[in-house]
Amino acid sequence: MQFPLRDYRINLGEMGEWVTEWTSKVRPLRERFGFEVVGAWTIAEEHRFVWILSHLDFATADRRYYESAERREIEPDPARHIAHATQNFMEPTP
Repeated sequence: MQFPLRDYRINLGEMGEWVTEWTSKVRPLRERFGFEVVGAWTIAEEHRFVWILSHLDFATADRRYYESAERREIEPDPARHIAHATQNFMEPTP
């Protein structure tokens, strides 16, 4: 399994909209593409949204997700709320 930790800095004043769109559109679509959302958290005072997802073949599934008609049809694009994003792959500790 691959576990990317995604850390987003959300535009000031847009966290509520981001969470609503992520919960109603992004998360369900990710799950339809076989991803497991391990968890999602907000750090309000830093305008951050942090989430962990997993997949056996993350790179292939991620490419399919972004190339899909379903993802392109999400309008407006929820990514407009993200001011900065980082992604780090984590490995489980035995």
